[in-house]
Amino acid sequence: MLAIRKVRRKLRMGTICSPNPSGTKTSLEVCNADWMASLPTHLHNVPLSHLAIPGSHDSFSYWVDEKSPVGPDQTPAVKRLARISLVKKLMKKWSVTQNLSFREQLEAGIRYFDLRVSSKPGDADQEIYFIHGLFGIRVWDGLMEIDSFLTQHPREIVFLDFNHFYAMDEAHHKRLILRIQEAFGNKLCSACSVESMKLQTLWEKKCQVLIFYHCPFYKQYPFLWPGKKIPAPWANTTSVSKLILFLETTLSERAPRGSFHVSQAILTPRVKTIARGLVGGLKNTLVHRNLPAILDWVKTQKPGATGVNIITSDFVDLVDFATTVIELNDLLQEDRALAKC
Repeated sequence: MLAIRKVRRKLRMGTICSPNPSGTKTSLEVCNADWMASLPTHLHNVPLSHLAIPGSHDSFSYWVDEKSPVGPDQTPAVKRLARISLVKKLMKKWSVTQNLSFREQLEAGIRYFDLRVSSKPGDADQEIYFIHGLFGIRVWDGLMEIDSFLTQHPREIVFLDFNHFYAMDEAHHKRLILRIQEAFGNKLCSACSVESMKLQTLWEKKCQVLIFYHCPFYKQYPFLWPGKKIPAPWANTTSVSKLILFLETTLSERAPRGSFHVSQAILTPRVKTIARGLVGGLKNTLVHRNLPAILDWVKTQKPGATGVNIITSDFVDLVDFATTVIELNDLLQEDRALAKC
């Protein structure tokens, strides 16, 4: 049965996203750019909260600016240390959690984006930036990159989860929300019943973007979903075994209705972790050696009302993360086939 699932997936998703620089196509460039559009018909009317959807952690942190000020998400002690140029270079190694740009993540199949934003000290135009220790790209640039992809792939749906805000007053929030409106326009999906969010329904309405806004301002805009509709429990551990136990426990406690669910399949460094692997950075110290074991846990999961929904990872390109999550949806198809027997 597993072999059949793999063949089926390859047949549905065997297109190439883009050629490599030499102009040739390699077997590693299999594209998940249209995986939602390629799902079997019976899954078109299944709530999105029942599907397995790959996501990325600190999705924007593929690039951070070591020349910019340290972000307001850092402690005063870190800000003082960062006056030394070498400290910022080391911070960068621990702030970056992805290798792929938004566009590349989307082409790889990522559909949930974990977003943390901030104003920048001394920036008179009230522009908003992504933030993870150091400042990333402008939010506007990221939104436009996502919108460009969605325009070219009209049956793909994305979740944009704005869950941390730093150094932002009411004017900053209004500017950010206006930017969201300008970027996506009619693609925005109004907040309503989670169970009504199905691919077929969204396709008919030509809606592609669900915005989650973890701030009371969501009440003022119909296209902003409250953060409580997409809980993302955080294990806060460096131990794979503790992480997996936490993921299993929080899944067992998942409400069967009324919200999406994010399983954060990530390890979080402690101060001593950073001290021991200071030069190596997050990827080489913590992620590279543990990601295969985390992926093995993902392979044992099953989507559904009380199963996995959105699963996030650091460095989603290091293993076949997105495709592994997407393939879990074949289990829903197998359940349907067994029911007919």
